[in-house]
Amino acid sequence: MSDTLSTHLQPAAFGRVAVLFGGRSAEREVSLKSGAAVLAALQDAGVDAFGIDVGADLLQRLAAERIDRAFIVLHGRGGEDGSMQGLLECLNIPYTGSGVLASALAMDKLRTKQVWQSLGLSTPRHATLASVADCEAAAAALGFPLIVKPAHEGSSIGMAKVGNLDELVAAWRAAGTYDSQVLVEQWISGPEFTVAMLRGEVLPPIRLGTSHSFYDYDAKYRADDTRYQIPCGLEADKEHELKTLVARACEAVGVRGWARADVMQDADGQFWLLEVNTVPGMTDHSLVPMAARAAGLDFQSLVLAILADSCEARS
Repeated sequence: MSDTLSTHLQPAAFGRVAVLFGGRSAEREVSLKSGAAVLAALQDAGVDAFGIDVGADLLQRLAAERIDRAFIVLHGRGGEDGSMQGLLECLNIPYTGSGVLASALAMDKLRTKQVWQSLGLSTPRHATLASVADCEAAAAALGFPLIVKPAHEGSSIGMAKVGNLDELVAAWRAAGTYDSQVLVEQWISGPEFTVAMLRGEVLPPIRLGTSHSFYDYDAKYRADDTRYQIPCGLEADKEHELKTLVARACEAVGVRGWARADVMQDADGQFWLLEVNTVPGMTDHSLVPMAARAAGLDFQSLVLAILADSCEARS
């Protein structure tokens, strides 16, 4: 385990910590589980931590409580998109994870892809959908199969793999119930990898396997047959290539503290960046804790390392 991944701070050094979880996004269910796990780990470590299920009374709660720092475990909009980070900045409360700009950028899949493309980082060809005509144009330009996704959701919510125009139109309409902006991407056939970053270091990649058509919400949080391969099975040079790509992708977005990137590999061995999550899941099915264990950190050590980053000055 690298020394930079651990923390030598005593529990009292963190002061009173508010764990922010729940919220009102489509990922509330996952956030509740993540928040409960993080809160328990902090309290078991002796940290003076308490939980806030984020709702309409959040400002009153933050004003009423003595809070030295916040541990953000809010997934999706309202917690992972820069708005919570901005609020905490205004209140001068240190917090975990990425800042306002990186959080907002990473939450927007389209803008993230545009940044990566501008730097020559590989990401699947794509289009945005706002009409049936857009669906027809995307089908002609990209071919099938395709993957449709809301541009501002996580946990694979609203996503669908499609194989023809009728399915594409139906998936666009379904995704539009979650988000006004819908993205469609070229389907990459091959293994999927997820790679976590912690305090500037890339953790061991995980290769994902599922009986579903892709790594969807059920495969992530409910299925018992999802396979997690770590070590990931890549040759040393390809694993190095993957980790370097993820490090560059996270740097381009401005990630700090912790994050997780999802990557596909095609039949020719090329890697394709899908997205970056700046507040990844911390449930019993989650991937960052799994990668951290492979790097020598148990769950409590991982949580403390993430929290320790909030003690460092932000640029």
